[in-house]
Amino acid sequence: MTADAAPIGDNTSFEGSTVYVVEDDKAVRDSLLLLLRLRGYAPSGYESAEDFLQLDALLRPACALVDVRLPGIDGLALQRRLKERHPGLPVIVITGHGDVATARSALRDGAVDFLEKPIDEHELLDAVTVALASDQRRVAQARDREEITARLARLTARELEVFERITNGQHNREIAEEFGISPRTVEVHRSRIMEKLQARRVADLFRLRFELEQSSPPVA
Repeated sequence: MTADAAPIGDNTSFEGSTVYVVEDDKAVRDSLLLLLRLRGYAPSGYESAEDFLQLDALLRPACALVDVRLPGIDGLALQRRLKERHPGLPVIVITGHGDVATARSALRDGAVDFLEKPIDEHELLDAVTVALASDQRRVAQARDREEITARLARLTARELEVFERITNGQHNREIAEEFGISPRTVEVHRSRIMEKLQARRVADLFRLRFELEQSSPPVA
């Protein structure tokens, strides 16, 4: 483990992060909320999927603890809806005895972990730490994407076309022939692109395009 890596269960980097708890059993829900609050998180409890789905926006980074057996919309259906409405939100499934097969279905559908009741405190905190770390990375990637998109918005339509060709590996002469302009004009476009995108070298342009294509879309 590197010196700057937080050990599993160490929530120092995530204090104040939101943990959404969707559990219809009030005693279990209150117990989870208390434990998470004592560990420095900002938990929020809901007794049904319907209540939770009334939220238009979620605070991120965050994760959700979702009981499989909920009245009305069950935990697996909620998980599917969350994938559509809040892409990337990590979901930890809570199961009762005999629900392991259901939990496996949740894992196949993207849940980051499942916990069996009675819930072990250490397993819960480890799962929450992993989930929040995952969402924190996604939020950072989404912000990077937004920053790159904002930079690209500074380019004119022709500069954007030249940027795409440069990062496709085309040379100035090839680009000039395609657009019916001189190589010198392409060089002027390149210079302006470098300035607007705050790039020092052509390699930086390739890196920006790669990061844009690989980074997560905005979180919801």
